[in-house]
Amino acid sequence: MNLMQEFRKDVVGILSRKVPRKLVEEGLEKPPENIGSDLAYPCFALSKRKKRNPAQLAREISSAIRPSGMVGEINFYGPYINFFIDWKKAAPALLRSVLREKDDYGRGKRTRKRVMVEYSAPNTNKPLHLGHLRNGAIGMSVASILGFAGHDVVRANLFSNRGSHICKSMLAYRKWGRGTKPAVKPDHFVGRFYVMFEKRKTKKLEKEVNEMLRKWESGDREVMELWRKMDSWATEGFRKTYERFGSEFDAEFRESDFWDKAGPVIERGLKKRVFRKEKDGAVVADLEKEGLGKKAILRSDDTSIYITNDLALTVHKFRRFRLDESVWVVGSEQNTYFRQLFMIFRQLGYPWAERCRHLSYGLVFLPEGKMKSREGKVVDADDIMDDMQKLAAREIKKREKRISRKELDERALQIGLAALKYFFLRVDSLKDIHFNPAESLSFEGDTGPYMQYSHARACSILRKAGKGLSGKRAAPCFDNLKEIALLKQIADFPDAVQRAAKDMKPHYIAGYCLDLSARFNDFYHSVAVLKASGVYRQGRLDLVRAIGQTLNNALKLLGIEAPEKM
Repeated sequence: MNLMQEFRKDVVGILSRKVPRKLVEEGLEKPPENIGSDLAYPCFALSKRKKRNPAQLAREISSAIRPSGMVGEINFYGPYINFFIDWKKAAPALLRSVLREKDDYGRGKRTRKRVMVEYSAPNTNKPLHLGHLRNGAIGMSVASILGFAGHDVVRANLFSNRGSHICKSMLAYRKWGRGTKPAVKPDHFVGRFYVMFEKRKTKKLEKEVNEMLRKWESGDREVMELWRKMDSWATEGFRKTYERFGSEFDAEFRESDFWDKAGPVIERGLKKRVFRKEKDGAVVADLEKEGLGKKAILRSDDTSIYITNDLALTVHKFRRFRLDESVWVVGSEQNTYFRQLFMIFRQLGYPWAERCRHLSYGLVFLPEGKMKSREGKVVDADDIMDDMQKLAAREIKKREKRISRKELDERALQIGLAALKYFFLRVDSLKDIHFNPAESLSFEGDTGPYMQYSHARACSILRKAGKGLSGKRAAPCFDNLKEIALLKQIADFPDAVQRAAKDMKPHYIAGYCLDLSARFNDFYHSVAVLKASGVYRQGRLDLVRAIGQTLNNALKLLGIEAPEKM
């Protein structure tokens, strides 16, 4: 049930008796919280049509219509007609809906829209780092939100496993690895050789890298054997990191499968004069008129670059998966690249070109500045998850002395990951962030553990209620402003999901979780639940159950588990 949609329908029905329906549907708006009403209709458009004062129209119309359905009160303020929900009718219906639908509360109706969300996209020459975790948190959350909103979502990952950057770690291993096998997590083992190359590189070594890439593209047996071995080490390590962080994929692509499949696209571009061959044999797209400069498509020695792969892979994705939209979750450093890529698809005449979207996100900074993979100055994803789990374990032991090792480890990981993911998702993805582990782990304020603690508090109340939760329920009675505020917040969840899906903004859901948690904790400290009597006790217990369920559903959209104990 979407109570706010039902309420809106009732308002439209009432107001349409005096105002043209089209004006009503276009004009209804949610007023600021300090106004107190649940919907408002500004009479400005109507006043232009009737050439009358909007405040006078609001007074006349509000006195000529009567509440019905979910509408309990109608009044006016200046040029606005205000409508209020009748919570005596709405509260029982809302709570029944939440408690009946449970994990599906807030889920949108199924649509026919199929969206691919591609995220992570690591290079297979080094382990995942903190930036990859922000990427993963955003990608997983956007995919979950879109799916919950009703779309058919394909979660995808692209392994960038070929090119000169991959050959650097391969060459370093061949020169200095002495045939050793990983004694540490295999992706970390591979990454050491990439850093080793960058620290020892010379012009001679750079030439050897280019030669190795040419041999790779010609299928040289020795080079391919080395590549397969190191590629398998890297991906084996990635999968362990993904499993721990909670990353899931429905489709996986490898650049090594598409680098040489762009021929038809390049031929199409040459025929349409979107591409041209330079004197040295390189293929370029001239995007100067569009303000995007020139973009190389193929090197003069015919070796492929990243965009060569994207041209072939994107065509494949739309054909193979019959996509309505494709979304790339990639950092803001690649903003220009994606503008160039999408412009090329438009100029090539692909009908889906307008349905390609770059979901850009800002950088993650450390206290000492920007991370640099080439210098080894990064926070590895595995290391930061270890650190967050240890920090969370310390906080748990402060609150609970007697806890088994197994339960401590499980709960600490839940809380540590919640702190990480929420810290990444609580602000607009476009913003750069400065990661602060201690701040993110606080059990108070705008943090993941605070949301988890709020859910655990709701579960604690219900455990203490015991048998009071079973049996026939009396009609709930809500006359406390804090109760009404919570009911409004719960009722807004389905619309919050749709807003977040439309704009692909996980921070809308993070903000929703914060508001619900803050209102619940305010309610908890000032309104009796377990000690309330009669119909008040049962109604408030149902309200607490609905709060816990809604918060659980919202946190899932952020990839955060909602433990019953903290």
